[in-house]
Amino acid sequence: MPTDDFMLADVSLRSRFLLGTAGYPSPQVLSQAIEASGTEVVTLGLKRQLAAGGADNGFIDIVRQSGVRLLPNTAGCRSAREAVTLAHMARELLHTHWIKLEVVGDEHTLQPDPFELVQAASQLVKDGFEVFPYCTDDLVTCQRLLDVGCRILMPWAAPIGSGQGLLNPWALRTLRARLPEATLIVDAGIGAPSHAAQAMELGFDAVLLNSAVAHARDPVGMATAFRHAIEAGRRGYCSGLIEPQSMAVASTPVAGRPFDL
Repeated sequence: MPTDDFMLADVSLRSRFLLGTAGYPSPQVLSQAIEASGTEVVTLGLKRQLAAGGADNGFIDIVRQSGVRLLPNTAGCRSAREAVTLAHMARELLHTHWIKLEVVGDEHTLQPDPFELVQAASQLVKDGFEVFPYCTDDLVTCQRLLDVGCRILMPWAAPIGSGQGLLNPWALRTLRARLPEATLIVDAGIGAPSHAAQAMELGFDAVLLNSAVAHARDPVGMATAFRHAIEAGRRGYCSGLIEPQSMAVASTPVAGRPFDL
């Protein structure tokens, strides 16, 4: 079994579970969930922090005390220009060049705008950011993001917060097959630990989620469940899953004896 460490940008991590920080019942529950998840990277919306009184309002201290890396995001942005401006604010305030790039194009589905997303990604890469673009499972959009210098892609499993799981496993499987050198992280739409395990069994490098833990009856217990599911899915993928068959295949020989007596 290969080591579970993996490279995220230029950082070696042990955990393949990235966690969001919105919607928890209390800061204490968030802190406990982070610990239970084993995550080493958490994402937070800078717009939300500024609206709550600034990036230094105590919330950031809670996150930093857990020892994890911050991945600020541009949630709420509707244009490339707005997202680029917010990314620069995040770098100045939080002292990180990592940015989860979100540019929403549809208010109902919260689907990313592929044109604005690629434009923003191109500019931010030129500005020295490590860009983590939140995108759909569209292969061409993903290829364009790689073309402008992104090394990490974050395709959705389903609309954000929907909890529907992997709506199009074929598309995700295609991304993994066609983009073997890219770091692929399933982001959005995960609702159950089994969904996360399925994503890892497809060969994805990691999973990022928020609502499924934050809105659970027991967020800390759910964070633990996701941690084990992601580890199990990764171990299954690395161990070599058998190919599905259209017919029954006997596991015990039907002729002769399985063992010499």
